[in-house]
Amino acid sequence: MGKIRCGIGYDLHRLAEGRALVVGGITLPFDKGPVGHSDGDVLAHAMCDALLGAAALGDIGTHFPDTDPKWKGANSLRFLEHARNLLDEKRLKIEHVDAVVIMEKPKLVPHFPKMREVLAKSLGVLPETIHLKAKTNEGVDAIGRGEAIAAHVVATLSSEQ
Repeated sequence: MGKIRCGIGYDLHRLAEGRALVVGGITLPFDKGPVGHSDGDVLAHAMCDALLGAAALGDIGTHFPDTDPKWKGANSLRFLEHARNLLDEKRLKIEHVDAVVIMEKPKLVPHFPKMREVLAKSLGVLPETIHLKAKTNEGVDAIGRGEAIAAHVVATLSSEQ
């Protein structure tokens, strides 16, 4: 293995009734979902930022601005596929992705195997490359009151250069 590069990503969205709750590329049964220009998938967005950051390729807003109508309601897995293609062009390999999603409800752990499978497919890696964790905010702030969802992601890349 050559050089190691790490990137960090973060995303937060308000939750509102009448929106689908999309996390990690899958839709979960819940009465609220993220408010966002795309599907509002905080995990995919933070993961995209972590990967782009590790590769020194900007951030999700650079590649998919919320002012561009073509991304309205877009599936965030497309963002991850785009990031993967950029990494391939730079001959960067995804070694590991570690993520935490923060929300009060619903419980996310039962959905992690499917999320890992879907995210791994978009990134062209094995599901074992992706580690997911869930936390609550213990009733504190907008996340704790069930008004928002957030994610933090660290991505590790390697290059032969």
